Amino acid sequence: MVLMKINSRDKGARGEREFAQKLTQMGFTARRGCQFSGSPDSPDVVGGIGGTHVEVKRVERLNIDNAMDQAINDCGDNLPYVAHRKNSKKWLITLQLEDLLEFAELVLKTEGIKLSEL
Repeated sequence: MVLMKINSRDKGARGEREFAQKLTQMGFTARRGCQFSGSPDSPDVVGGIGGTHVEVKRVERLNIDNAMDQAINDCGDNLPYVAHRKNSKKWLITLQLEDLLEFAELVLKTEGIKLSEL
């Protein structure tokens, strides 16, 4: 049981580094955060898309409702979303529908583009 928890934690840390690397490859500045409490002060990924809080999950069986609840509880004033991936699959992003336009605007703002310029 202890070995499984350690492997799960290690896989989670690898997933956070992997997602931060994907964001960096897309042109964002991102790195894995320092994990200590689950709050706006300890995000899974630091940097990335400004004004957002990402909960990163690298699991085969994800309870997306629980993951989103965790992102919402930890996000503070930031917009919560979940980045998740299974083995041999691409990364997926889940967010609340009502946050979609704000999320798009934050992505553009992070890239230095104003929505009115499009």
